Amino acid sequence: MNRSDTPHTWRKPPFIANPLLRYGILAVTATYLVWAFATLPFNWQRIAEGLPRSARIFGGGFPPDFSRADLLLTGFVESLQIAILATLLGVALSIPFAIMAARNIAPLPVYLLGRAVIIVSRSFHPVIVAILFVAAVGFGPLAGILTLTLYSIGFVGKLLAEEIEEIDWGQVEAIRAAGAGYLATLIYAVFPQILPRQVGLSMYQLDSNLRASAVVGIVGAGGIGSTLMNAFGRYDYDFAFAILLVIIAVILVSEGISGWVRKRLW
Repeated sequence: MNRSDTPHTWRKPPFIANPLLRYGILAVTATYLVWAFATLPFNWQRIAEGLPRSARIFGGGFPPDFSRADLLLTGFVESLQIAILATLLGVALSIPFAIMAARNIAPLPVYLLGRAVIIVSRSFHPVIVAILFVAAVGFGPLAGILTLTLYSIGFVGKLLAEEIEEIDWGQVEAIRAAGAGYLATLIYAVFPQILPRQVGLSMYQLDSNLRASAVVGIVGAGGIGSTLMNAFGRYDYDFAFAILLVIIAVILVSEGISGWVRKRLW
């Protein structure tokens, strides 16, 4: 049999072709994991003592208590209001910052300013920002709206700026050749190309803000999170578990609605 007739078995090439580099990364990762687990201050005795307490908490949550439906409804309506207002404000403000942060349509000083705003908006977790706004404007939904608006600017602005940088430049040149100014170029050449992406990002951000509104409420920024924190503080585990179940149900419903809307748009 000729060598050319010998059957060959295809093997998937490794992600890192250099074996020295590949096994070196594995060795460094394993060493880091051993070092991290050896040096972090795990209190194993406290962990062992916490397991029975965890069992009592989960045991106390069954069956969930839905008797205070009015309190649940009030908290979720407030969370929904926070999420919708923050999404509308955040998406509206993210558009000019995304234009500023797109290198292909913004001068260098404007580009650096836009990128700086987006980077600052993305630098901190929403809970940290919520703590700052609670300290600044007090407890309540205003702190939650400001927190999630800033969070939306960072996320939507970054992805939208990257989308603007990848547009078809031929349409921009055609509009400019017809004598259009900067604003007309944005309206007729840039915005039509990024509109589908903008709608998708807005729907995703609404989902994200709805989840985040429950989290920031734990630190006093309004919404159902405040109700959940109060329930845990009173050791009212059955009501707290009911709140968690409703949060999961609302997120599932919002995911289904956003998916349906995206299919209808495209």
